[in-house]
Amino acid sequence: MSTRRLASSPPPPPLPETRFAPKKAIRAMSLSEFVAHQTAFALRLAQRVAAAESKKGANFAFSPLSLHALLSLAAAGTRGPALDELLAVLCPGATADDVATLAARVVGRVLADASAGGGPRVSFANGVWVDASLSLQAAFAEIAASAYKAEIQSVDFQTKADEITDQINSWISSATNGLTKSMISGRAINQFTRVVLGNAIYFKGAWADRFDASGTEDGEFHLLNGNSVLVPFMTNPEMQFMSSFDDFKVLRLPYRKRNDRRQRLPYRKGNDRRQFSMYIFLPDDRDGLWSLIDKLSSDPEFLNRHLPKREVKLGELKIPKFKISCGLDAPRVLKEMGVHLLFCGDGGLTEIADSPIARTLILHKSFIEVNEEGTEAAAASFMMLEGCCRAPRPPPDFVADHPFFFLIREDTTEAVLFMGHVLDPSVAA
Repeated sequence: MSTRRLASSPPPPPLPETRFAPKKAIRAMSLSEFVAHQTAFALRLAQRVAAAESKKGANFAFSPLSLHALLSLAAAGTRGPALDELLAVLCPGATADDVATLAARVVGRVLADASAGGGPRVSFANGVWVDASLSLQAAFAEIAASAYKAEIQSVDFQTKADEITDQINSWISSATNGLTKSMISGRAINQFTRVVLGNAIYFKGAWADRFDASGTEDGEFHLLNGNSVLVPFMTNPEMQFMSSFDDFKVLRLPYRKRNDRRQRLPYRKGNDRRQFSMYIFLPDDRDGLWSLIDKLSSDPEFLNRHLPKREVKLGELKIPKFKISCGLDAPRVLKEMGVHLLFCGDGGLTEIADSPIARTLILHKSFIEVNEEGTEAAAASFMMLEGCCRAPRPPPDFVADHPFFFLIREDTTEAVLFMGHVLDPSVAA
């Protein structure tokens, strides 16, 4: 059909630019940008935690991916200034729909199980429990089910709070392979609870080059207070991914990949391209941990700029075995990061259910164990809602005999699953 205007037709009046000019298209956020925001969130949170834990002298671990996913799901049911606060912390420049779409892509791409092919066992589950006296908003239920693949259950909080607490704790235990038990106490869920949002993440990976248990020997680990403890150190004579910088070193310990035991075989079509690794950031100074964490959190590009890219021959490698089990005071840390309205009586959680939310409680617990075989880790997050050519140098050492920072990352997407610090590996949990 011709689009030429008839000669007898008068020209149309000009459109006022201020009202009718086409809006400039907003560029969609990429997955890599979203993951970068997730990592920035994780490192800022780690810095806040370090400031508090430095006074306690305790080991600490948490799952930034788990906590980020919980808050992202909550954002899908939040409006107004409370939503603005959440998005500013989670992913500046994104909308709640952006966050839901990208969070789903991260989960689908990063957290698929690879154990059947010899790779890491990975699982992630979301859940929504809503009191039978009310209904979820249709839009929220759709996002929870489609984007977050959440199990949605109607329950009776008003007369069976203890029973529902047991059911949810059983769900958490099952989702984390029994590593997280009795996470929610009877006081957290009560007759006033109306909605519970939660997720659980589990990871179990074997090292690409396992440590020989016969080489594990006790040695001194130096504490921040000047004392030392005797703990078992693992060692491995193989080449290692390690980089040295002015005042710290970084070690990369890859986990065995699916269908690729030697770790150096070229990719073949259909292979799982993910690569999970643990990174250990070891300050040169025995008391340099907090300063190092400050550096990591102050510059969003610091982490990627300082990851080792090649294998080197080490003179000595010593890594302590450790096990950490702990909880995170999530409300306190989130408030320090700028999330306040979520915890107010009218926190903007108006799009979750057809009843107002009067009170919000967030729980996060995690577990991690590192030994000669590899790593096993789990975490759960819950929200309860009420009403050149030179002379050769000696090979470098990597001796983690004083406090250090660590993280577990999927390297192709750069998504961080777990993060924490070790102050005293002699403390079993």
